[in-house]
Amino acid sequence: MAGGLKITLRAGERIFVNGGVLKVDRKVSIELMNDVIFLLEQHVMKPEETTTPLRQLYFMVQMMLMDPALHMKARTMAKESVASLLLSISDGKMLQSLVEVSDLLDTDRAFEALKKVRMLLPLEAASARTHEPSKEVA
Repeated sequence: MAGGLKITLRAGERIFVNGGVLKVDRKVSIELMNDVIFLLEQHVMKPEETTTPLRQLYFMVQMMLMDPALHMKARTMAKESVASLLLSISDGKMLQSLVEVSDLLDTDRAFEALKKVRMLLPLEAASARTHEPSKEVA
């Protein structure tokens, strides 16, 4: 990380760094001076938000980053989830992205995999909206 990465947090906000949780009591800027695995609170998905297959995959990859003790188990679950999704999705762009996610997981690049899955969430939501049964009555 050349020159560090500066992050500004608001009062009460949390950041997850290398499996640890930091909560700030006032607005603060921090500079990460070396390579660390971190997640901002705004990118952390809560278990109750895992309502779709891709959201569940996001949560699994997130757990790889947030809890080092669960890293291997979460990675195995994420790989199984990707394999299942590859069999059930027909959209070419989503399929290609999932193959890339699988490759990232194979090389233990969870942060990049998480970003790739995050980019797929709007596509999944749009797909779900177009496949909802019509509520109109004939």
